[in-house]
Amino acid sequence: MCLIYEALLLTAVILTAGGLATVLAQIAGINRPRILTQIIVVIVCAGYYAVQWQRRGQTLPMKTWQIRLESTSGDRITPLQALLRMTLATLGYLTAGVSILWVLIDRDRQFLHDRLAGTRLVTVAAPG
Repeated sequence: MCLIYEALLLTAVILTAGGLATVLAQIAGINRPRILTQIIVVIVCAGYYAVQWQRRGQTLPMKTWQIRLESTSGDRITPLQALLRMTLATLGYLTAGVSILWVLIDRDRQFLHDRLAGTRLVTVAAPG
């Protein structure tokens, strides 16, 4: 359920960033705004996840489902881990969900992108 919520939220981020990029391209008089729009969307999406994961270890959907991302040592993740996790997760999703299906055979029930990036998802207690 958390992944579905993430997808909905990410869709809103993509549409907003894409719309702003298109407007900026029109203002600047760029004839082919597609590449600019794609670059801005990727940067905004990466920034969204990197900031959330490094600040609190959680995006809004992760907070809702009481999941936190941390390094395997229990610390906050580094910028390099965030970038590596995003890249590997994207590749894993594009290859028929291999990164997600990995959880079925992983001894610690971790996704492949978490295993390779040195991160893990943990359940956190509800506040109060």
